[in-house]
Amino acid sequence: MLLPRITRRAVASGLAVVLGGTSVVTVYAADTPLTLEWAVKEGMAQAPALMAHHEHVASMHEEAIRAGRLPDPALDFGVQNFPVTAPGAFSVRSDPMTMRVIGVTQALPSHAARSADREVADAEIKAADAEGADTVQSIQEHIADAWIDLWAAQQKRALLSELSAENALAVQLAQARLKGGGGSATDALAARAEAAALDNRVEAADADIAVAQAGLRRWLGRSIAELGDAPNFGQLPVTPEQLEQAVDQQAPMQVWQAREQVAEAALDRARATRHPDWSVSFLYGKRAGPLSDMVMLEFGVSLPLFARNRQDRAISAKEEQWEAAQDAHEDARREQRAMVSRAVASWQGWAGQIQRYQDTMLPLDRDRTKTALAAYRGGAALQPWLDARRDEIELRLNYVDALTARAHLWASLAYLLPTSEAMP
Repeated sequence: MLLPRITRRAVASGLAVVLGGTSVVTVYAADTPLTLEWAVKEGMAQAPALMAHHEHVASMHEEAIRAGRLPDPALDFGVQNFPVTAPGAFSVRSDPMTMRVIGVTQALPSHAARSADREVADAEIKAADAEGADTVQSIQEHIADAWIDLWAAQQKRALLSELSAENALAVQLAQARLKGGGGSATDALAARAEAAALDNRVEAADADIAVAQAGLRRWLGRSIAELGDAPNFGQLPVTPEQLEQAVDQQAPMQVWQAREQVAEAALDRARATRHPDWSVSFLYGKRAGPLSDMVMLEFGVSLPLFARNRQDRAISAKEEQWEAAQDAHEDARREQRAMVSRAVASWQGWAGQIQRYQDTMLPLDRDRTKTALAAYRGGAALQPWLDARRDEIELRLNYVDALTARAHLWASLAYLLPTSEAMP
């Protein structure tokens, strides 16, 4: 029985939630900080691409129901033994052999062919289901990337805003020294220019936040007021060793086994063409006058007598396609293993750099800037503070870039295995 379209869409939406690794999703309150985990859950619950995939699979199930079934019978009707020359031309009563006939013909494909059709339909459904895992992983990663972009933009803005008060203090000091006769107009202008440059950086960060909010709204369908705490991007939900060992279980790889099965089922269907197909026809003939009516029962069978240049060619082609699918699977496996190894190495490589930023480089630059400003307050030149300030700004931006790069690598790895679908 066919489901109404609205019901099918509701079922597809429910399946999208299940396949996305989430249970019933409570809508996040608009004023509640949104964590990455909840962003993924909420986005998965309403992803149109995932709903479209399930509707596609549902349509394939509908198509598969008729696979391997007998074709529709054909209705036959007409006139047999109809005279067209004299005497009695064009008369259905002039010749006792003339009959008005009606009947049916039923084609009977071989059992092997019908079984092969069912196998192909089942394999294609499995392939579509496997593609769903790849769709889920892709959507989860895109949502996580959008959340990370917003989080990174907010981090950059916060780190830059921390420097505004010190810039204002430097401007005040320069103006005070100028009024006291101990400073120069050049220093006062330089301090103001540095403050304006920082304001530009902050406004650019605000624009980045707006852009990132639009990117996250694409997946959630609503604006986000505030983000929650970020997960620990220095720790994956599964170990790197598990990722590198379980390549075939990862979402992008799950479809390849199903594609091999589709190619193998197509090969079986080609082999089935060697088996003859049958047909049966039944006709009822109505004759004029007192003559008796007649029936006719006929059986037909196909004769694959020239298989060398027909069936065997098709079988050879499908064998090549099956082998091609196996080779493509192996190539994809190697590429996936290399991609995971590269991503893991890059992700691990950021750990030491980020730790060095936090423990050494950022504190040293902060102390350098404070020391230079204190020296200026005591009568030294302003230029050392300007140099230190610019270096500190660049260092903070580089630090955020490092955090962002590691977070995006984390997102590319965290959702590869089904066990890690909802574990940010």
